[in-house]
Amino acid sequence: MSLRFQRLILIIITLVFFCSAVLLILFNTQKNIVFFYTPSELIKNDKNLLEKKVRIGGYVKKNSFLQKPLNNYQFKITDNISELLVFYEGILPDLFKEGQGTVVEGVLNNKKIIIASKVYAKHDENYMPASIKKELEKNNQWKKDYK
Repeated sequence: MSLRFQRLILIIITLVFFCSAVLLILFNTQKNIVFFYTPSELIKNDKNLLEKKVRIGGYVKKNSFLQKPLNNYQFKITDNISELLVFYEGILPDLFKEGQGTVVEGVLNNKKIIIASKVYAKHDENYMPASIKKELEKNNQWKKDYK
């Protein structure tokens, strides 16, 4: 074999390994990419997501939060078009409250009910932890008109 032919074989083998690695990565991450549905998207969705793990994002509907004994909670997530009922057992995040954004991860029981395993609270760009705010006030660097 000539040196030119050996280089060609080496290039072809390298391309095959590279393409197979890229395909393997894309195939394996297809189900693990983390997106969330809004309640409207989930209700309109044609895929059969019942009894499967999903993520739902939206706002906690006002006057829908119910706390039951032993860290059991019930609330509704809305996107101002549709709403879903969420049942959660556990400790809620500190920033969780009505009217705030949240992402819920759990099993879809039926098209309108989710049994949540995790609840994430979202905040906007104006949020500042209380400890940092106190430190800024102490150093006279706190401006009350942050937008």
